[in-house]
Amino acid sequence: MGAAPIISLWPAFLTPGTIRDMQPLLKKMTKKAIPLLSTESQLKRRVRAHLKRLGFVRNECGELTPLDGSKESIRALHLPQRSAILTKEKLFIKENWSKLKQYFANGSEVNPKFIFPRLELIDADTWQSRLFKLASLTWSVPVSQGYGRRLRFLVWDDQNDRLIGLIALGDPVFNLGVRDTYIGWNSNDRKKRLVNVLDAYVLGAVPPYNTLLGGKLVAALIKTKEVRDVFRKKYGDYCGVISGQKKSARLVLVTTTSALGRSSVYNRLRDNYSPILRSIGYTEGWGHFHVPNELFSQIRRYLTAQGHQYAKNYKFGDGPNWKLRALREAFTSIGLNPNLLKHGISREVFICEIASNAASVLRGSASTPRYNKLLTASEISEIIKDRWIVPRAMQRQEYLDWNRDTLTDSLDPRINRQRNASTKNLNPGGVDGARKL
Repeated sequence: MGAAPIISLWPAFLTPGTIRDMQPLLKKMTKKAIPLLSTESQLKRRVRAHLKRLGFVRNECGELTPLDGSKESIRALHLPQRSAILTKEKLFIKENWSKLKQYFANGSEVNPKFIFPRLELIDADTWQSRLFKLASLTWSVPVSQGYGRRLRFLVWDDQNDRLIGLIALGDPVFNLGVRDTYIGWNSNDRKKRLVNVLDAYVLGAVPPYNTLLGGKLVAALIKTKEVRDVFRKKYGDYCGVISGQKKSARLVLVTTTSALGRSSVYNRLRDNYSPILRSIGYTEGWGHFHVPNELFSQIRRYLTAQGHQYAKNYKFGDGPNWKLRALREAFTSIGLNPNLLKHGISREVFICEIASNAASVLRGSASTPRYNKLLTASEISEIIKDRWIVPRAMQRQEYLDWNRDTLTDSLDPRINRQRNASTKNLNPGGVDGARKL
């Protein structure tokens, strides 16, 4: 009986010559398959998926385009970020709401004719700082933490010991084209005299004062003797973090930008002499609010693995806008267009000239700021009450029905997530002429 035949499992058509001929194709297929499993590819997909969920598309320059310029659309873009923050701060809210809710007014506790604002400078790790944080968490657009020099104020109504709103002033961004053009700065002048400028990175009123145009009152309080004096006391002999040099800082100008594109709150605000806030143009729409902290943490881990200097370069004084620079480097490295950091939301930029000759001081053509027309908080509040608050109260009295407990809805991440889900179908067809992410 002969030996059993050997059964070959090798396909007959795969001859040695065929295998040689297929090698270039196999190599090409391998090159295409590997990136799908790479860290860069996975990170790229996560970024694109997140931006798509927000409703962004790209224009022909590779820059992001939001749904439209409406305030509701801009709020919708911030909802995922806000939901993440509320979830993170859930324990803080639970521990502090019952203790601090008494400082938020019911509508029945407010008499518009007798509103009497008072500025309280707050320190870190106090119940006042916790109240500031709690109040800021109720806002539809998450607020910045600020950096560098910082002055944070609670704005109280002394008629009822309730909170009107919040002011936070901090170091301004180094590059702000419309500001520098307005002042007439060159790069050397800006480097020397930016120390005399602050930026209002938190500015607004809480309910029910916001219904009464309390935001205008809070904004007007920037231009007061009280703010100037607090700055002089705390930072008059300021030592620059970057330069290490002692500087005789004098607050002559405050900038602020609207949260929702064009502002109606800051317009037409005047004291007895001049505009309190003046619009000087719009930002170009660059930023990183649309990259949430969770996604940015993944990007930082990627930069760390690459040994990149921006992975840990986060201290104040390490250069302007470290987070933006880190994202730009990471996007370029993983094959994304860094123009995706241009979110397309141009914010209106305002200036408040604390000194009447602010531009001259900042250019160096005047050495002494003029504060002779600066009013006190009580003086300026009377002007704003007569012009805005009392007439609004007569026209719209729904503020009287406001109950402080309603604020719990704006602090609940579940309700915020429901609002986020309801916005996902706002733009099923995209924007005409735009490209997919």
